[in-house]
Amino acid sequence: MKLAVVVLNYNGVDLLAKFLPTLVQHSAGAKLYLADNGSTDNSVAFVAEHFPEITCIRLEKNLGFAGGYNAALQQISADVYCLLNSDVAVTANWIAPNLAWLNENSSHVACSPKILSYKNPEYFEHAGAAGGFLDVFGYPFCRGRIYDCVEKDNGQYNQTTEVFWATGACLFIKSKVFHELGGFDADFFAHMEEIDLCWRLKNRAYKIAYIADSHVFHLGGGTLSIYSPFKLFLNFRNSLFMLVKNYRQSNLALKILQRLVLDGFAALLFLCKGDWRYIGAIVKAHWAFFKALPKFMQKRRLENANIKTPSMDLYPKSIAFDFFVQGKKYFKEL
Repeated sequence: MKLAVVVLNYNGVDLLAKFLPTLVQHSAGAKLYLADNGSTDNSVAFVAEHFPEITCIRLEKNLGFAGGYNAALQQISADVYCLLNSDVAVTANWIAPNLAWLNENSSHVACSPKILSYKNPEYFEHAGAAGGFLDVFGYPFCRGRIYDCVEKDNGQYNQTTEVFWATGACLFIKSKVFHELGGFDADFFAHMEEIDLCWRLKNRAYKIAYIADSHVFHLGGGTLSIYSPFKLFLNFRNSLFMLVKNYRQSNLALKILQRLVLDGFAALLFLCKGDWRYIGAIVKAHWAFFKALPKFMQKRRLENANIKTPSMDLYPKSIAFDFFVQGKKYFKEL
């Protein structure tokens, strides 16, 4: 299978200098691309000088993760795309298990490897860990990471398995299916666009896998700090966008109301900590959600026309209740 590894970059020349050498070293047989999101630093010139084997695609402005990849992948021909964050250190044989799985399992169209922490290599990393899931309210969590509780990798997730979503930090996806679905939803800009895409895949009866025989190390927060209020805004807003588009039950209005209440409890937790910026981010997220709601209801109607098997492979409980009230910190306790 012809593979294109595509790294999206925005003013990340320091990250490129740090992580591209291992990518080049361990990616024999793959075509490597840098998709530059209108950087104003010397990223493109640096890659052209030091990594001539990497093809640079220049985008005129910052289109975000979703729009940037959509624009770049329109210009790349391959059987499989690997979308790789610029702050990921790959390892020997990181590619082969993913390609083999997609080649041997026709119903599986996307997958991701084990995501470990670059700073603490014995632990899973927040974004993806050992495969992602969603609870009944649309909140994401992972095997190996629930909220801020990250597990040590003791081999407990060393089995390849089907999951609900694969992380955009290192996402292998069949190109034909990516374009069939219209790629990412550019209105998300960044964060949760890969979960939205995976949910749409699930609704079309496709499958997604976590590949235990492959692993990479993710720094996290390379482009947008994990403490950024803007990142929190995107996560809360986009999670609601995703729920409207993809939740297939008739009680959508009730589900949205319940989500807003749960988000309110999150704001109260931030209030108790004195994190006023985060409270403002949640309020802005809700405002932006309601402003865009008519547009996303239209997207929901368009999605309904394409559904083959409505997916309800959601965790049937509230992950927030399990974690904060019942004290269930680990995936095995769910």
